[in-house]
Amino acid sequence: MNIQAWTLVIVGLTFALYIGIAIWTRARSTGEFYVAGTGVPPLANGMATAADWMSAASFLGMAGIISFAGYDGSVYLMGWTGGYVLLALLLAPYLRKFGKFTVPDFVGDRYYSQTARIVAVVCAIFVSFTYVAGQMRGVGVVFSRFLEVPVESGVLIGMGLVFFYAVLGGMKGITYTQVAQYCVLIFAFMVPAIFISILLTGNPIPQIGFGGELAGELGERVAAGERVTLLDKLDGLHEELGFAPYTDGRKGLLDIFCITLALMVGTAGLPHVIIRFYTVPRVRDARSSAGWALLFIAILYTTAPAVAAFARTNLLDATRDAVYDPARAAEGDSVVPEWFRTWENTGLIAWLDKNGDGRIQYTGGTAFTTADGKNKPVYLTPPTDPAGRGVHGERLLLLGDDGVMPVEEARNELFIDRDIMVLANPEIAGLPAWVIGLVAAGGLAAALSTAAGLLLVVSTAISHDLLKRAIRPGISERQELLAARISAAVAVVFAGYLGINPPDYVAAIVAFAFGLAASSFFPAIFLGIFSKRANREGVIAGMVCGLLFTTVYIIGFKFLGWSKESWLFGISPEGIGSIGMLVNFGVAIVVSAVTPPPPPEIQALVEEIRVPRGAGEAHEISA
Repeated sequence: MNIQAWTLVIVGLTFALYIGIAIWTRARSTGEFYVAGTGVPPLANGMATAADWMSAASFLGMAGIISFAGYDGSVYLMGWTGGYVLLALLLAPYLRKFGKFTVPDFVGDRYYSQTARIVAVVCAIFVSFTYVAGQMRGVGVVFSRFLEVPVESGVLIGMGLVFFYAVLGGMKGITYTQVAQYCVLIFAFMVPAIFISILLTGNPIPQIGFGGELAGELGERVAAGERVTLLDKLDGLHEELGFAPYTDGRKGLLDIFCITLALMVGTAGLPHVIIRFYTVPRVRDARSSAGWALLFIAILYTTAPAVAAFARTNLLDATRDAVYDPARAAEGDSVVPEWFRTWENTGLIAWLDKNGDGRIQYTGGTAFTTADGKNKPVYLTPPTDPAGRGVHGERLLLLGDDGVMPVEEARNELFIDRDIMVLANPEIAGLPAWVIGLVAAGGLAAALSTAAGLLLVVSTAISHDLLKRAIRPGISERQELLAARISAAVAVVFAGYLGINPPDYVAAIVAFAFGLAASSFFPAIFLGIFSKRANREGVIAGMVCGLLFTTVYIIGFKFLGWSKESWLFGISPEGIGSIGMLVNFGVAIVVSAVTPPPPPEIQALVEEIRVPRGAGEAHEISA
């Protein structure tokens, strides 16, 4: 069977499994819809949490960013894994002991304020939609390649699938679906990584092969007697082609620190992750779930740098000064491989022959840009149209003010969307078709599992926190469940729109969501657990100021064209959530100090939450 046939078979089987689980475990009450009836075992919850956490950003985007950014991409590894340690130690057990459905529930009750609850609802929706945009984009990228449809059509297909099992199953259905999705995504990530590690270095363990000596065809090209590691080879290719060395960092130390911190505290403040710790029976199970989740996450995260290096090495070797049109290849010339042309059809790879020599020159610098400042291809005719070709076989790009404008000072002729690196990696390495289909199924499992969790957060925030707890307290459970499903359906549609019109690459979009969570939720939750003096006035003011500061900074520098030279202390938009968090903390503490303290019963509640009785029974979940 060919690649498309294998992909359809494997993806079809996995989707049938997910839908079957959703039907079997469908929610029949609000407790099951919101928190799976608090009956999920810690091991299963840890696996579901890992799947919920390891989104398209982890499966597709992280290795893609590391593949292009090299050493600087390590901030994602440190921040996203470190955040789970923070979550397990500081927040998860206490939140589970508090015993509420959602983060806005905690904020509203802890700060004895409907206004605080509504602010938290707005923050939850804002953060979740920012995050889900990356997931739907990932779904579109996978479908565009393997079903040979446009990215937009791929997003629409993903919307239909998420709608079915998120709206029907609720948290109970999503939890057990995510257990299956974790198994699929981790198998899909590790199998090609092991194969490629053997091909490039002779070592079956990718984490070791990552720093090992070259073997196979690349190793044979090294001069006799010379010992070259994979990273040495990659550094050499980078310097030869005009890129900065792969293993050198170019970000400032303060920016690296702020990005890492924003990702860490953003992890601890993400509502779709925190809600998972309400699904276990007891307080100690919340801590145990976090430990299991960290172990399951570490398997993929320690492999991602190796996958990034493998993909980058094979990519540079395959495209280095290659001739596009086989008919024009002279003796000894390398010809661009078939996978290159296939990915061109998706619009996620584009070549602009600036000097007319028929060769692909991939060097440092931007090949072209569009009128809106984005580096993406705009074709004169559809990418799949065989008539829309230039003299050397290249796709014809729309040139001019409304389309692509070549960056003349840059010799680079090639655009590659970094989100394709994990998906294209097996094809670049020449692995069997079934492996390529498996990777597609893994990418979809990663994106859809997180998208479902995020959409449930939006649904719960609207139906439970806003409707049930603020607008119509007398609503019946049946009406609340219906409202939750309608909210989820509307959220799916809006998420699809964001997937079709994404603001950035998958991992970059997700990094912004973490910054927003860091600047809004984390201080409110932390102070709610560890400070009896924190009151409603302080926390409301802190959340609003932190979120507004971070949002304005991100929008200004990413979408309004503010100059990079104006970054505050050299901190990028991806790291500004750390400063937003400090703004939140500062405002909350100062305002709390000059306004009346919380009522005695709230202070007693905070004291009770912190009592170290992790092995004891939790308070019952109250609606």
